[in-house]
Amino acid sequence: MRKADISRKTTETSVSASVNLDGTGTYKVKTGVGFFDHMMEQLARHSLIDINLETKGDLHIDDHHTVEDSGIALGQAVAKALGDRKGIRRYGSCDLPMDETLSRCAIDVSGRPFLVFKVAFPAPKIGSFDTELVREWFQAFAMNAGITLHIENAYGANAHHIAEASFKALARALRAAIEIDPRQADRVPSTKGTLG
Repeated sequence: MRKADISRKTTETSVSASVNLDGTGTYKVKTGVGFFDHMMEQLARHSLIDINLETKGDLHIDDHHTVEDSGIALGQAVAKALGDRKGIRRYGSCDLPMDETLSRCAIDVSGRPFLVFKVAFPAPKIGSFDTELVREWFQAFAMNAGITLHIENAYGANAHHIAEASFKALARALRAAIEIDPRQADRVPSTKGTLG
């Protein structure tokens, strides 16, 4: 089983993250940021990655450090669980509709982190959650998971739907990319012979 645990402690946050890439999408998420917890639950459920995430952050300041450091730790856990990345399909993509919204995600589990983020929100907040933190999480996750990640919102009017469709699109693309390909189960999917 491809599993990993990461602990990260700074003066701003304390994060404990664990993943099982071959799971069923179970989750236990507790960060103190309600909307963000909801997004992490969506990520787990639709990627079929079991995710345990507990973050204690300086919420008296704002949600930024909690969200960003959760992305760092979760990305590191995914990278660790992937190991040498042998046998994975490597690429994944998804066009995901949610009511009036359509979000697209394409990823390469390449070991070369990069983020293209073309998502605009019609409102600065979803409840008390700053919509600019969605990009912060995607950036932290992509850089630490070692994936090339392109996320784009084609259209949409509701900020909640735009955020949720983005996380669900990532989940489905990630599920496809990290799945073991039975035709190359013992090979790294690269002519270089390595991904990292």
